[in-house]
Amino acid sequence: MTTVIIGAGIIGTSTAYYHAQSQTSSIHLIESSPQLFASASGYAAGFLARDWFAPASMSLGRLSFDLHKKLAEEHKGYETWGYGRSTATSLAETIGGSEEEDWLGEGTSRAKAAKRIAENDDSRPVWLAPRHGKPDIIDKGVGTAQVDPFQLCQFLLSECKSRGVILHQPAKATGLTRDSTGALSCIRVQNTQTSEEYDIPCTRLVLAAGAWTSQVFQRLFPDSKLQIPVSSLAGHSLLLRSSHWPPRSSDALQPNINATHRGVNGSASGLKTPPPCHALFTSDPEHSYSPELFTRLPAGHIYIAGLNGPYPLPSLATERVIDPKAIAILKGTAQHLLGKDTFEVEREALCWRPVTGRGVPIVGPASNKHGEGEQGVWIAAGHGPWGISMSLGTGYVVAEMVEGRQTSADLKGLRL
Repeated sequence: MTTVIIGAGIIGTSTAYYHAQSQTSSIHLIESSPQLFASASGYAAGFLARDWFAPASMSLGRLSFDLHKKLAEEHKGYETWGYGRSTATSLAETIGGSEEEDWLGEGTSRAKAAKRIAENDDSRPVWLAPRHGKPDIIDKGVGTAQVDPFQLCQFLLSECKSRGVILHQPAKATGLTRDSTGALSCIRVQNTQTSEEYDIPCTRLVLAAGAWTSQVFQRLFPDSKLQIPVSSLAGHSLLLRSSHWPPRSSDALQPNINATHRGVNGSASGLKTPPPCHALFTSDPEHSYSPELFTRLPAGHIYIAGLNGPYPLPSLATERVIDPKAIAILKGTAQHLLGKDTFEVEREALCWRPVTGRGVPIVGPASNKHGEGEQGVWIAAGHGPWGISMSLGTGYVVAEMVEGRQTSADLKGLRL
């Protein structure tokens, strides 16, 4: 049995990572971009939450949050990919207990999904300009955390390769072959640099190509009646270096050996954690968007995003064209919140997040309730702004499905 995963972003590599732990058969990752993690997997915020989700995806979100903790415990997550707890805050905004599923499409804040606000305290971000008041606390880091998604992706891919997973990149799948019973037998792959074509065995296929998933499905199954309702939403971001972050005290950058996290099964663990990062959610009425700021350790960056737009999806993520007007708005927001001349811009970015009309991802077999679909094919895409947060859980349950096991999360509301 050979599994082929199309898309070597964080969903694809998470799937390969967990699948390789229990399988001795071949696993192949196919990635079309000449640059790895060139879209949302590498340029997203990296904010993690345990219960900020719609009911349909709550089970998956909780599983994934616990898996993020477990992985960090086992592999020095703080040092390797900046895993640590994050205090989530809201500035000048009243957060209700909304279960709104499509806040992203409406241009409002993801903080609307928070179930409750914790009692306020002195957890004010040190980098927030003094003229701003004290933010409301949404979560003190019990159910929220932070990672550097690019570094996490690098770790996952390295682990996959060490377990024998084969990466084909830059390459694209161009066709499929089935045997006499209709089951998948092989997939045609083209090296997009050399134009060389070759076949690899394929008895199980996972489509995890992010915003490009529907295009991949149409190319491989042109006669299928099934539709994959995954589209793209583009967003700009900045990566900043502030004179006020990280804290100047050298002690603030060291793991806190007295802090504990709850493990994947809810048990206490000895995971070393740094002082909390912060997530700040606010609003910009002038430009009609909801800025989001996230701090990272130990690298010491501040990430700002939230400005989305109808930028068309390119053939490859590396073909992005950054909009200077969007960047100017983000810089203006940063100056307003952090203070003038208190930061430097290290990176300007644009990426495409895969979204669905119903506001929850598609995780399950490529078939619908009418019996239309493709045997031996699974879909894992459409996570919107929660791709990093739900990545490990998605990879875990997709590996379970591919292996024919009961899933560890309730996926009934996430199927086609």
